[in-house]
Amino acid sequence: MNPDVRTLSSMQTFIMKVVFPIAWITGFGLGTLLLWVNDLDDKWQFLFAWIAGTGFILWGCAGLKKVQLGYDRLYISNYLRQIEVPLHEIESVTENRWINLHPVTIHFRNPTEFGRKVTFMPTVRIFGWTSHPVVNELEVAAGGNADHAV
Repeated sequence: MNPDVRTLSSMQTFIMKVVFPIAWITGFGLGTLLLWVNDLDDKWQFLFAWIAGTGFILWGCAGLKKVQLGYDRLYISNYLRQIEVPLHEIESVTENRWINLHPVTIHFRNPTEFGRKVTFMPTVRIFGWTSHPVVNELEVAAGGNADHAV
């Protein structure tokens, strides 16, 4: 790997993108199925919780990308393929401090193979209620042309 390329995503991204959703959806789904097979009282609550939880996990985790910062471009991977996006294509950088993963979303001026925005999980910080430093780093790398929103 190029020494001038730095990974911005957490090393736990693959676990949160692939392993956790498969384990949770399968495990909770099997538990819900057992309630139905045994005709227990709480089956409707568990079915609703499984559907809602699955939707939330897929929304929050399945779309995560691995993001690396190079000299003049981003390298973005979904673990099956990787694309390169010039830094000047960054339109804005947003983050969500209220979700445990603290996801950061990069919005692009033009569509990429992954769409007009990509979301990644930055490195984990203890006491991370303030803006993650990677947000400012991306704004600076974009040449100050990117907007920041929380």
